[in-house]
Amino acid sequence: MARLPDRATPGPLSSAVVKVWIPHPAGVELLGEVPPGVTVEPWTDPAAPPSDPSGVRFWVPPFLAAGDATAMLGRLPDLAVVQLLSAGADTWTGRVPDGVTLCDARGVHDAGTAEWVVTAILAQLRDFPAMVRAQSRGEWAYGDVAPTDELTGKRVLIVGAGSIGTAVRARLAPFDVEFTLVARTARPAEGVHAVDDLSRLLPAADVVVLLVPLTDATRGMVDERFLAAMPDGALLVNAARGPVVRTDALVAEVSGGRLRAALDVTDPEPLPAEHPLWRLPHVLLTPHVAGSVRGLLPRAYRLVGEQLRRFTAGEPLANTVVDGY
Repeated sequence: MARLPDRATPGPLSSAVVKVWIPHPAGVELLGEVPPGVTVEPWTDPAAPPSDPSGVRFWVPPFLAAGDATAMLGRLPDLAVVQLLSAGADTWTGRVPDGVTLCDARGVHDAGTAEWVVTAILAQLRDFPAMVRAQSRGEWAYGDVAPTDELTGKRVLIVGAGSIGTAVRARLAPFDVEFTLVARTARPAEGVHAVDDLSRLLPAADVVVLLVPLTDATRGMVDERFLAAMPDGALLVNAARGPVVRTDALVAEVSGGRLRAALDVTDPEPLPAEHPLWRLPHVLLTPHVAGSVRGLLPRAYRLVGEQLRRFTAGEPLANTVVDGY
């Protein structure tokens, strides 16, 4: 994946030639101060671009845009930067033309996703789903659910030691848990293991949190062998992407109650109504909402504004995506 095009790196651009498309009208104010002459246009209707696509240098696609959104790339002949509002870039990698820089929103979703992970872990360990089902039946089900499991003292394995993984660790630390972090490559000085160590680390994990990007290397990473290595009663938490987990393998392990799962993402997604995951008592499902919080747009457009000012000044961009990372 190309970095910032050469024509933008030697010095400041002429701001008069910079047209920017964003997906939210509110983003115009949330961007903060933009360089004089920069034109910012909200694009809210996919069928009706706000102006001639020629001249658009900087494009912010909709949050969690589907694969069909990438078709617009071919209609933007002057495009230099695609700035995503999502931390994951799997929809876009390999589709952005040469000479266009792809940037993700790393850092924007740390708080929201970390909150979801902590909530999901606590809800599953304290058996909230069973109590919610009992509430819907009007049953005081103390004898059915108590005593519950607890988070205190658990061994938590975080697979994906980026900014979100760091945020999860910080929020779980007060619960007196033991952490192990895994990344694509080891970082011994930070106590981070390599992904090749997973087979050795999984049998000691009470909770496994998935926070990896979806790439060729991580697709299907959580397969039969991965799940079989987890100890009985362990909890798998997926806040990454659905295809990181082989769904059939997960269903097989969870159906018998050997493992538990908390999933914000699934494969397929959206999950069809007839899919068995909906009805398994040891599965907590949410509809890809981990990063969808009220503070998203202010944080996201703060990043977009910073990136736009870097771009027009001819400075290197942050969060550039290379080979899916």
